[in-house]
Amino acid sequence: MSFQAYIDNIRAKTGKGPDEFAQLAQEKGLLKPGVKAGQITAWLKEEFALGHGHAMAIVKYFKDTGQL
Repeated sequence: MSFQAYIDNIRAKTGKGPDEFAQLAQEKGLLKPGVKAGQITAWLKEEFALGHGHAMAIVKYFKDTGQL
C-alpha cells in the first residue's frame, strides 16, 4: 500500500487528514522534543482506532514535515 493510500484510508475512517492530526497532537503536547513515536501511535490507536501501520503513517508525516 502506498503512503498516499494510507492517508486516504485514514481520512475515510476518521474524517481527519494529517494536518488535523498534527493540530490535535500539538494540543496534547505530543509534538515536542523527547516524545517517542510509540506515544503518538498509542494515542492514535486509542483515540481514533487506527491500526499500527496507519498510526505509523501519521508519525511518518510528522517526521517528514519537521513537526517531530
